[in-house]
Amino acid sequence: MTLQQLRYIVAIDQYRHFGRAAEACNLTQSTLSLMVKKMEEELDVKIFDREAHPVAATEIGRKIIDQAKVVLYNVDQISELTCSEKDILSGPLKVALISTVAPVLVPGLFKYLGKHYPAISLNAEEMLTDTIKDKLHKAEVDMGILSGPVRDPDLLEIPLYHERFYAYLSPQHPACARDFITMRSLAGEPIWMIKDGLRLLDTTEIKQEEASYDKYFEGGRVGVLIQLVNDNGGMTIIPETHTKLILYSQQTCLRPIVDPELKRTVSLVIRNDYIHEAKVNAVVKAIGSIIPAELQESIVRKGHLKL
Repeated sequence: MTLQQLRYIVAIDQYRHFGRAAEACNLTQSTLSLMVKKMEEELDVKIFDREAHPVAATEIGRKIIDQAKVVLYNVDQISELTCSEKDILSGPLKVALISTVAPVLVPGLFKYLGKHYPAISLNAEEMLTDTIKDKLHKAEVDMGILSGPVRDPDLLEIPLYHERFYAYLSPQHPACARDFITMRSLAGEPIWMIKDGLRLLDTTEIKQEEASYDKYFEGGRVGVLIQLVNDNGGMTIIPETHTKLILYSQQTCLRPIVDPELKRTVSLVIRNDYIHEAKVNAVVKAIGSIIPAELQESIVRKGHLKL
């Protein structure tokens, strides 16, 4: 078994087609097929179901491919140890973000990295938290930005900033007459949320001592929730950093949540064996240019991290 064979099976899994994978690997389809067949014979397993359309990995093949991605990731890490900082601050950078962070960070990440590190090719994609962690484990993304704590011994979590949550109310909502919303009163209100599908959450299901943003909201576009409230009444919950993204007229419908405050920490997450310190610091500096200083963790304000 060779590293090149590992690259071939990863390419086939990516393109789901022997012909397109062969083209990407600069091989003929017959050569690629022969190399994979030799690997299957050596391991005495079938990695791909060639009868499936498109081509699909077998159950054992999926495990082999996932492990191959990690092996290739670590091989690339070794070769890049000898690269200069100029070389390291170039090439692809895959960042996965939860959807309640992406609208705040993605435009600024592209702007900052494009200006200061134009040789970096940023690829940003929205994902659910569990998907981000899974792709980090499989070395399919370089960094994740999500709500902590992560609680995973194989991943390194770097807190970036803290933010509170605000209730966004329909102008006709009785609570608009108040200056704030308490957790006690919140627990008695149905809330528009996106968790296991868009729906109204009956918050009496949640004990006050267990309340956290993740209990109410998993992912989705905050703008959709605001429009739901505007059209149907009720309330929703939005992160502090989103309050500057909504219309000025809508900001009058915001109320802080108190007693206790509902808040979260947004973190940068990487694999424990990730070595691109320069790229991590480039992203941290970019986030420092986007998020207000009063919300930032000290590592972001200092602007330099040692891995």
